Amino acid sequence: MNRARRPETSGGPLGSADLDALVGEWSDWAGVAQELGVPTSRVGRLIQEHRLAGAVPRPGAGQQVPALFVQDGEIVKGLPGLLTVLHDGGYDDREAIAWLFTDLDLPGRPIDALRENRGTEARRRAQAMAF
Repeated sequence: MNRARRPETSGGPLGSADLDALVGEWSDWAGVAQELGVPTSRVGRLIQEHRLAGAVPRPGAGQQVPALFVQDGEIVKGLPGLLTVLHDGGYDDREAIAWLFTDLDLPGRPIDALRENRGTEARRRAQAMAF
């Protein structure tokens, strides 16, 4: 695993990025469960399976999920596969979230590309980083 190839945010490595500022809107597990129509316990399982990613956005907050990960009552198309690629490349959830919400000239952020069904370039860049 080659961690030296990871992109950095303006404030430093992805792992130390200010997620609260990058992401903006967060949902707690109960909110995500309600949007997806599943029990709250299922959200934890979805995070474990890398279908969703969660992090503590600021001190004192519990683990939350970026609100943009859910669209029209479903997990954003392509997000689980992209999260798997990033995790296989050695990224943890915090780093994966930072990468997804960092402007990479796609145009825009990878999360926006996924939500607009233009995730091919985001997936290609994630795969290239994993090697």
